[in-house]
Amino acid sequence: MGMRIVILGAGFGGLEMATTLSEALGERLEVTVIDKSDAFVFGYAKLDVMFGRVPAGAVRNPYADFVKPGVRLLRETVTGIDPVARRVTTDRGSHEGDILVIALGADYDVSATPGVTLGVNEFYSVAGAAHMAGVLPGFAGGDVVVGVCGAPYKCPPAPSECALMMHDYVAARGLGAATRITVVNPLPSPVPPSPEMSAAILKAFEARGIAFIPNVRVSAVDEAARMVTLSDGRVLPCDLFLGVPKNRAADVVVASGLTEDGWVMVDPHTLATQYPGVYAVGDLAATGVPKAGVYAEGAARTVAANIISQLRGEPQTARNPGAGSCYIEIGAGLIARIDVDFLSGPKPFGTFHGASVEMRRDKEHFGASRRARWFNR
Repeated sequence: MGMRIVILGAGFGGLEMATTLSEALGERLEVTVIDKSDAFVFGYAKLDVMFGRVPAGAVRNPYADFVKPGVRLLRETVTGIDPVARRVTTDRGSHEGDILVIALGADYDVSATPGVTLGVNEFYSVAGAAHMAGVLPGFAGGDVVVGVCGAPYKCPPAPSECALMMHDYVAARGLGAATRITVVNPLPSPVPPSPEMSAAILKAFEARGIAFIPNVRVSAVDEAARMVTLSDGRVLPCDLFLGVPKNRAADVVVASGLTEDGWVMVDPHTLATQYPGVYAVGDLAATGVPKAGVYAEGAARTVAANIISQLRGEPQTARNPGAGSCYIEIGAGLIARIDVDFLSGPKPFGTFHGASVEMRRDKEHFGASRRARWFNR
């Protein structure tokens, strides 16, 4: 067949697409996956790192273990994208494909929020979560602000999970009475597509004395003065800031001309961009679904299925399901799950599964099944 497929990014989308293509066609394809990192980390694992459940090294899945027929995974940094020629330049050379898939995820724009520093006072990067793991043992109580600096952002429930896990953490250390936790979120509720899940989270907040401030974002952080400023002008006391930086597409993607309002425009059902043979999947694609790994997976399978059909001379009928499940830490060792379908009906609809200890095993299976599929672990 001789088709060259270049995939930028080895997250949920890139790994699943390469695996699906390899399973179907193996050596008959030339698939190149490019990522600047040397390992994959599940997003939810960053909270486990931050709260000392596991060391940072334990959550890494080395790309050296990603071995699939017909696929090579290169550790290179993308420096330029030409969507017309489907050509990519990196710090080590250039690559051209008959099909180009951009799955680089969302980047962080800390410059948009004065006082937020990547790898220091945020928990959305591995470095930030690891740094916080060293900071938290020295926390002696006070005002904690879990603050979101812009929307949309990756994994909408994560700030709520962070607040509930922080409550458990300080309670275990006997600091509950000395600690006040506030969640600041530009969304109207913790999980807007699911009123049931949002209600469950707000009930858990109320039971623990956690304040929730919706419809505003954190606009500035002043750690020296121990305060944060909100987008509506309010100022909150803050002894410990746990930030969610503003999300955006990487500079190299913006420079390619693929973005509009900071995100790559695609057909939400096929993930095709305006350029023939160029697709975008995952957090950087404007599909109308949450920026979460399970939705990137579904999008990746759609593109892969249509590529396979194209090569076999069959109709390209696969459509992005826009459906997925999110696991949410409710505190006290309990996990809930929400299944949400964004694209099959006139409006999103979801099913809420109440918090339980058993759901933790379900979440563990979610990670284990993907480690086995992608890394043979």
